[in-house]
Amino acid sequence: MNRTIPRTGAAIVTVTVFLFAVCMTVDFPFGSYAVCMVLPLGYIMMAMGFQYESRESRRVPANIGAAFGVIYAVLVLLVYFAQTTTVRWGNLNEQAARILDFQRGGLLFYYDLLGYGMMALSTFFIGLSISPSSRADKWLKYLMMVHGVFFISCLILPMTGMFAGMADGGAGNGGTTALLGWCAYFLPIGVLSYQHFQKAP
Repeated sequence: MNRTIPRTGAAIVTVTVFLFAVCMTVDFPFGSYAVCMVLPLGYIMMAMGFQYESRESRRVPANIGAAFGVIYAVLVLLVYFAQTTTVRWGNLNEQAARILDFQRGGLLFYYDLLGYGMMALSTFFIGLSISPSSRADKWLKYLMMVHGVFFISCLILPMTGMFAGMADGGAGNGGTTALLGWCAYFLPIGVLSYQHFQKAP
């Protein structure tokens, strides 16, 4: 079970990241939101697997990574549950839509960025905790640690007003391109994590 559950989580991460990219490509927002509610569940399963197997000397970064993963999951689940319920069926007035509608930017959009910033910190600390035993594990370790850099942009960019134009539908295709780039980066992390937990104990 200690490998089966995180391996299943890694499979969920891999599949949901791929489906998210597909939904973004075909412009299917509801599908994107639904997939993003499953992704953090798989990520928590995967993160706890890394936390469990970490050596005693690397237990602190593993615990920190798991904790940031939980924060990520809570923030993202709140954001996308709101999109698939209140925003979808709530007949919101203009002011409420500016705050709650993900596609309009606003508070929940920024919470989503904060959530993925927490995920970036989580992967960074989990990467620190990995003791690679193969070339694939080395790639996994470095990909997770470099992914931590996304925390900086997720935290700072919303403060610059960069996304303010979304409230009037002025976001363009830049956001989609950036998200597809993130999918291309994170997909190998899911695949390599699956392979990692597939190894015999």
